[in-house]
Amino acid sequence: MKQQTTMPRAVEDCHELLAWMIPKLDQFPRNRRFTLGERIENGLLMVLENLIQATYQKPHAAYLQAANVQLDVVRHLWRLSHTLQSVSHQNYGKGAERLTGLGRQIGGWRKSSDK
Repeated sequence: MKQQTTMPRAVEDCHELLAWMIPKLDQFPRNRRFTLGERIENGLLMVLENLIQATYQKPHAAYLQAANVQLDVVRHLWRLSHTLQSVSHQNYGKGAERLTGLGRQIGGWRKSSDK
């Protein structure tokens, strides 16, 4: 039986992104796993935490802003990991696409909560 959720889609997509990305981070070379990999994982966990806070706290704007800023940091770290060849080109593309999609959802949530 599928559990019905009341969480916003951005929260669920961030959860799915973490579930997809953590195994990729575990495959980073040892010299990058505990620097870049750990920062990316912790950054995405902070994004998820802020999105969950925004779900339950009003006004949402401060938490959504914090999530958006943290997501931007993660995007740059993800790109750096690709530059340093810690992640394959194919996985980089998939991850970048998911990060961009999550950013769009957070932006849409911010706009709808401003109304």
